[in-house]
Amino acid sequence: MRPLLSRAFPLALCLIITGCASRPLPKFERPIARTQIQNVRTTAYTDTESDHVQYSNHNALGGTLQCGSIHSAAADWSRWPAGTIFRIRETGELYRVDDYGWALSGTNTIDLYKPSRAAMNAWGVRRVTIENLQWGDPKASLSVLRPRSRYRHVQRMIAELHDRMDELQRPVPTMDPAISGATMIASAAPAQQGLQPVADLARPAPTPIPATRRPIVVASAPPPQTAPRAVPVTSTSGASTSAGGFYNSSNGSRANGVARDPFFNNGSSR
Repeated sequence: MRPLLSRAFPLALCLIITGCASRPLPKFERPIARTQIQNVRTTAYTDTESDHVQYSNHNALGGTLQCGSIHSAAADWSRWPAGTIFRIRETGELYRVDDYGWALSGTNTIDLYKPSRAAMNAWGVRRVTIENLQWGDPKASLSVLRPRSRYRHVQRMIAELHDRMDELQRPVPTMDPAISGATMIASAAPAQQGLQPVADLARPAPTPIPATRRPIVVASAPPPQTAPRAVPVTSTSGASTSAGGFYNSSNGSRANGVARDPFFNNGSSR
């Protein structure tokens, strides 16, 4: 019985490798713009699916697929490098890219891990808006993929990582002020395969400003003075001037109240 099993296992392995070699890669999609806010197509998967059951509940980094404060997600690592953390605006859920798949290489689709088939089916296929809170390390992703370069979908990701390395290492400008420094990230799993653990993106507490004690000087009020009576200016035709123009009977000058108003500058409001 044992000799039979020992022969069957290499045969099954050969069939799997042959199947992967003959299986066509998904149609290549041009990478979407690398911005903090993206609109992406998402699907869902679980560890009990037929194409994932051989990996059990393990991700591509060697850790365990997560479904808690931060969920696991699979993607093309040349688009979203391993370790990328994003939030789905529609649900508020946080995801960390720690997996990849054959059907995702060369595409702009993100596969979201779900703990059961029911949850996977309930999600289906959705287009959502994501906020990329922390980008993964492309060099660390490359170091994980290189030993697996015999697979064609991995070869595609490696080639894309090399082509886009400079772009992936440039910082992404913040597009939404509501995201910058205001998002709380729960503690994540320990670092895997050389990837750094998730950093806390919470806004740091402001440094208190020391109070300065200065003497308070109270100025005495000037003695009351009798204000001259303002008389409307009468034009030669006998009509009064427009609002804001008055005649000062004490010195015969004209004062424009609008011109003296600090909320007006050259006739335009603040």
